Amino acid sequence: MKFKLYIEYNGANYAGWQKQKNAKTLQGTLIECIETVFSKTKGMNKLIDFQGAGRTDKGVHALEQIAHLECESMLAPEILKMKLNDLLPSDINILEIEKSDKRFHARHSAVSRQYVYVISKRRNAFEKRYIWWIKDRLDVRKMKEAASLLKGMHDFASFSDNIEEEKSTLVDVEEIKIIETNEKILIRIRASHFLWKMVRRIVGVLVEVGRSEINKETINNMLASYTGNYTRYTAPPSGLFLEKIYYHDN
Repeated sequence: MKFKLYIEYNGANYAGWQKQKNAKTLQGTLIECIETVFSKTKGMNKLIDFQGAGRTDKGVHALEQIAHLECESMLAPEILKMKLNDLLPSDINILEIEKSDKRFHARHSAVSRQYVYVISKRRNAFEKRYIWWIKDRLDVRKMKEAASLLKGMHDFASFSDNIEEEKSTLVDVEEIKIIETNEKILIRIRASHFLWKMVRRIVGVLVEVGRSEINKETINNMLASYTGNYTRYTAPPSGLFLEKIYYHDN
């Protein structure tokens, strides 16, 4: 049996998605709950594999993470969802569970991923864990012009850390939009995949453009050849949300 899970979570209290031996993670917490449900349910129940579509970093949130659960179980999706949500902490919620094709893989079957980053223009008493408050007034027009340079297939090595661990630093950015409201600036990025800290580095660089500290030529240079000079321009994880995973059928 294989299930497809739609999950939302507040990542502020977790060391990222991926299971680790000595840290509280989202994947680890979910696996513990799945195993507890199976152990307390009559009949043959066994967890075989549980993986997510995106390995979000420490402090990063998800509006809709996708995971697959391969198991031996006769539990119906709605019953499994109910039992898991009863056990999960309040900062993790399973939105939906459905049966999937046995060939479905949450990560490898994905064709693109979409993140949204939230910048606040004002100090906020309630949303500190979910925004990046920037005191400076940002020139959003300049940010939009700079963002347009990032669209398409580029080498994003300058926008990532630990590039020696990546098979390739080429990424196809399908869409990048900047939306301004009265109180917030939203940066939405959809791409084939993302390198480690890539979204946060893009946001950090665009903010410096908005501050008029760097210009479009700097971004062209970053795309043309690797430079580690801009690691300090990495946005904090608090404002970053995994928004959607795209597959061929959606």
